[in-house]
Amino acid sequence: MPAIAIDYTPAWEQTAGIGRYARELTAALALQDQAKTFRLFVAGTSLANLPPAPAANFTWQPTFLAPRWLARLWHRARFPLPVEVFTGRIDLFHATDFVLPPTLPTTRKLLTVHDLSFARVPETASPPLKAYLDAVVPRSVSHADHILADSEATKRDLVDLYRTPAKKVTVLYSGVDKRYRQINDTAVLESMRAKYGLSGVKYVLSVGTVQPRKNYARVIEALALLRASGQDLHYAIAGGKGWLDDEIHQAIERTGMNSFVHLLGFVADEDLPALYNGARLLVLPSLYEGFGFPVLEAMACGTPVITSEISSLPEVAGEAALLVDPYDVDAIAKAMVALDNDKALRARLAEAGFEQAARFSWERSAAQLNAIYDIMLKA
Repeated sequence: MPAIAIDYTPAWEQTAGIGRYARELTAALALQDQAKTFRLFVAGTSLANLPPAPAANFTWQPTFLAPRWLARLWHRARFPLPVEVFTGRIDLFHATDFVLPPTLPTTRKLLTVHDLSFARVPETASPPLKAYLDAVVPRSVSHADHILADSEATKRDLVDLYRTPAKKVTVLYSGVDKRYRQINDTAVLESMRAKYGLSGVKYVLSVGTVQPRKNYARVIEALALLRASGQDLHYAIAGGKGWLDDEIHQAIERTGMNSFVHLLGFVADEDLPALYNGARLLVLPSLYEGFGFPVLEAMACGTPVITSEISSLPEVAGEAALLVDPYDVDAIAKAMVALDNDKALRARLAEAGFEQAARFSWERSAAQLNAIYDIMLKA
């Protein structure tokens, strides 16, 4: 049987975003393919810490070397230690998080590039991380035999910024987990509200790491405009602390929104469906997204969505959201007022959202990925 190694490290290390991508895609793949041998490479742990493999044809291939040490060896020192030292002999290596390790010459190389935000909106990136990615990602893109992009927008960026041949890039959309659905149990919703300090308030929601790219500061400014005009809305942000997060705290202080902005921190996956269901609307006016999980998760829960008219977000949202200029505070405020006040608009977007979210499934993503593996193994 052909042997494929998948870098599962982000799934083990990261709770959201890329970690979710690697977890969900691997789990869906395990339900579909029994004809290949899959080796899940995990850096920074040991076999004793890992759960049972997801299927009989999947095995763990861990190393105690932490990801930061492998990055130093592979990408800073350029030490030619092939990943097969850890995975054993393989026919194909799938790097799921932007960068490729050294491989043996006979190994086919598939690379997932989630976004190029560090190149498109460099002012929102951590400078050390940007410097690292600027050096390593173009090199990995060049060395890969094929590339997966999370969206057509990311594919265009690869072609435009790195002159990557379009035929070398395939768009592989992510899915929506079945846990994201409408919840009509008021006790469940009230319990969630109490847990996160949202009892008795009408809130709009954003989901994602607290960082400048998410554009939360402008949402806070828009909320201040709404409250000044008599609109009684609070703002809940579900996301762990990121980089350059001073901007959001300054916006809260500057606008006097201390009592109306709720920084929830990281919210576990099991709590997110109720949080979406309890929200008046989701607002995700990001300055750049490679995909945008919260848009579809909110839609699957029946929650109306406001999102950006740029990067991948129009592609993901389709006709089921209000699109705004993310740099225009007035436009964000007007969209929130419209969705809060117009029952017919809310109902129309909620219905369209169910249909849009249903177009994205991990089963479909895994089937497409497996077909790509087959093509690459025959090449």
